[in-house]
Amino acid sequence: MITDKDNAHLRRCIELATEALEAGDEPFGSVLVDSDGNVMNEDRNRANSVDATYHPEIAVAKWAAQNMSAAARKTAVVYTSGEHCAMCSAAHAWAGLGRIVYISSSKQLGEWMDEVGVKSTSPINALSIQEVVPHIPVDGPIAGLDEEMKALQLRAFQKA
Repeated sequence: MITDKDNAHLRRCIELATEALEAGDEPFGSVLVDSDGNVMNEDRNRANSVDATYHPEIAVAKWAAQNMSAAARKTAVVYTSGEHCAMCSAAHAWAGLGRIVYISSSKQLGEWMDEVGVKSTSPINALSIQEVVPHIPVDGPIAGLDEEMKALQLRAFQKA
């Protein structure tokens, strides 16, 4: 069940995704929240401006691994604008983080790309989080907010 607090963090993910798009990166943003609901770290995609591996999900996982205890990481939640790719799912698991809440799925992203005739440039297969790390609790996609992410992704496709 998605709460009002969840929605507030997911809205921040959309803001970060918008910042990424406006900076010339792909529209993705993530927020790391501790078990008390405090924002511990957040970041946006920088795959074009830094390097192809600079996904926000990895950035917050790295931050957590360096700055939070194992117990705190286990109860933390990562909110993100789009479902983790396989690389990000693995980083999340290796960092020992808890629940993931994502707005739009990898499957949806693929469908949106197909709708407008955009081919994926990803060098890896689009796998669901559960296919990569089946033991992590996951919620998503989030109806309504996913349409906002679709609009951002369509803007990104037009720039490509």
